[in-house]
Amino acid sequence: MLLILGDRSLSMGADPNEYILSNGMKVLLIEVPKAPVATVQVWYKVGSRNEVMGRAGLSHMLEHMMFKGTARYPKGSFSRTIRKNGGIDNAFTGQDFTAYFENVAADRVGLALELEADRMQGLLLDHSEFQTERDVVKEERRLRSEDDPQGALVEALFAQVFMSHPYHWPVIGWFADLDAMTIEDLQRHYDTFYSPNNATLIVVGDIKADSLLPMIKRLFEPIPRGPSPKQILPPEPEQRGERRFLLKREAQVPFVMTGFRIPNYSSEDSYALDLLESILSHGKSSRLYQSLVYEQKMALAVGAEYSLLQTDPGLFYFYALVNPGAKIEAVEDAVQREVMRLQNEPPSELELQRAKNQIEASRVFEQDSNFRHAMLMGQAETVGAGWRRVNQFVERIRAVTAHDIQRVAKLYLTPDNRTTGILIPVPPKLPEPSPSAPHDGKP
Repeated sequence: MLLILGDRSLSMGADPNEYILSNGMKVLLIEVPKAPVATVQVWYKVGSRNEVMGRAGLSHMLEHMMFKGTARYPKGSFSRTIRKNGGIDNAFTGQDFTAYFENVAADRVGLALELEADRMQGLLLDHSEFQTERDVVKEERRLRSEDDPQGALVEALFAQVFMSHPYHWPVIGWFADLDAMTIEDLQRHYDTFYSPNNATLIVVGDIKADSLLPMIKRLFEPIPRGPSPKQILPPEPEQRGERRFLLKREAQVPFVMTGFRIPNYSSEDSYALDLLESILSHGKSSRLYQSLVYEQKMALAVGAEYSLLQTDPGLFYFYALVNPGAKIEAVEDAVQREVMRLQNEPPSELELQRAKNQIEASRVFEQDSNFRHAMLMGQAETVGAGWRRVNQFVERIRAVTAHDIQRVAKLYLTPDNRTTGILIPVPPKLPEPSPSAPHDGKP
């Protein structure tokens, strides 16, 4: 890979070798012979957006159950086999996808493929295992949301922004939904979404595509095509005014979040929004850090988050951890002033070029990792953008102008499109007093 920032000389590596198997499964093979290792990833087009009200968390719960074994590889043998062969494996669930991966030596790719093909059709769902794993997921929820004030505020913000779209509920689900979930729900979810025509297989590393493809066909083509899931989501109603809410939790300091509904990759504005996020929040030289943390010393941490690789329009949000002694309102106003600065005046060419350099460098370094390269391809394929958009990303970022950034700031970061959540710390509950010891009646 060659990157000369600010120049047109950029090589992002060869395009993947793309194949569609007879059962509809897409295969992307990327030859990277620099080290004798490879990553194998299977991406399913199913995440929390494919769930229904009352069963939030179903996709994540099924991810856990995918490690509980098949007739050929019983419980525990999947990960144990990968580890015995020097590799690591894991999985993750998002709003739009569920993905599984194995990072292995290049000569063990066939083993990882065999294991993934086996559980694509042969998963055994056991009721007692489900009961145990549900408790594990509930504990995970406690750690991420119930006992994490900032995580709880993020969850509440999405619930306030999205009223009808399934981005409303958290990926991990609600307690009530986890309690109501049944083994039949999981089986139906598995039968509907875990099929080759709803999956993308990606292998990146020291491989030869021509020699690996016959093995992939032998392992995966016997798996029959499944249903083609069609999901018609209700349109999210237009937001017609700012929404505000307070969340009171045990915490050390207040936390402020402000979110705006914005487009995904399907809009050219998404690239300007990506640069806007970088200018405002990437690194200690960013506007928000310089203003709120370094100069005014009113925030312990501050930043912004935005991902254009989503199936549906998502959320651009700011966050600030309030410094002890600082006023919440002052922190909120300071964040908004930085937004208004961009709305009133475009960034300088120097600031814009610095942000472009940061994004380009980050993207090149990502693609220098087999794992991260496969992740980018997998996410782009799964949300509908397609892997070619990954290779076009830098070119599209370079085309963004300072006035584009000012325009999208004016268009999307408006008061009527704003949802603000504030975490108000409350003191911890005192433990219940223990009953006094019985006495003998003497004072």
